[in-house]
Amino acid sequence: MPHQAMERRKNAAATPPGLRLYRGLLGVTEQARLLEEIAAIVRAAPLFTPRMPNTGRPFSVRMSNCGALGWVSDREGGYRYQPRHPRTGRPWPPMPQMLRRLWGELTGYPAPPEAALINHYPPGARMGLHVDADEQARDAPVLSISLGDAATFRIGGPRRRDPTASVRLHGGDVLLLGGAARHCHHGIDRIHPGTAAVPLPEEIGPGRLNITLRRVTPPAQ
Repeated sequence: MPHQAMERRKNAAATPPGLRLYRGLLGVTEQARLLEEIAAIVRAAPLFTPRMPNTGRPFSVRMSNCGALGWVSDREGGYRYQPRHPRTGRPWPPMPQMLRRLWGELTGYPAPPEAALINHYPPGARMGLHVDADEQARDAPVLSISLGDAATFRIGGPRRRDPTASVRLHGGDVLLLGGAARHCHHGIDRIHPGTAAVPLPEEIGPGRLNITLRRVTPPAQ
């Protein structure tokens, strides 16, 4: 699949090495099938609202996880991975085979993903610039699958003040953050309501769904 160019903002640097966008990698049939599986996961592991450490301020996104580990955040414990849902206390549901297949085909990493973060962006939600830094396996890429409404994705550099570039991500797009891009600030500026080729299930609600695959611990030597 071709690497799609990103629109540079004023005075923006080049897109960081290691970022690859697979435009429309998942067709509508695959999107619908994956959404059915995610709906079943959400029924077993309900969406919850993470909160900022220290302040307890709620995120504008709701989330769940699947796989051996899941990412959570709250006022008391901060950002972390844990093997159980913070509300139900049950282990996270298994990761769908389609997600494991995409990781194996696109990342080239020698170990499977351990966590799939399921982030629901309702209309009006956003995610500020941040770096994914809670994983021990910092050499492992991050693989992101977009479903539902389109969103404006922005990426900069390792410093928050670095210039940024942006691109609109649509349902079915898959984004790989590897190499230098793995350690760059990135976020979601806005959701574009009513643009979904395959709407999100009722269990989730309207908006965008982002599934982010991560390897948390280093592979065994």
